[in-house]
Amino acid sequence: MGEWWEERSLAQKILLGIGFGILGIGLLALFGWVVMLLWNWLMPELFGLKRLGYWQAWGLLALCTILFKGFGSGHGDNRSDRKRKRHLRRYLREEPPSTEA
Repeated sequence: MGEWWEERSLAQKILLGIGFGILGIGLLALFGWVVMLLWNWLMPELFGLKRLGYWQAWGLLALCTILFKGFGSGHGDNRSDRKRKRHLRRYLREEPPSTEA
């Protein structure tokens, strides 16, 4: 892919960047809209909750991200998980002590 990118002129690179930016914004808008539609389809009928507006759906998404994913990107957690898994594998490979008398 590096060669393909290098063959592009500066104008093509800028247009690709703008195109991908617009696509990303469009997908984010669509994501909020889908959450709003799903909530308004399911929750009032199942649980008697109020319907959500578009920005309320985005607020719900932000709240869920904070509660279930955390604030950071989680890279620190991945390192500690790797260390814990490595320690567990090492522990499992050790042979149990013999019980011969």
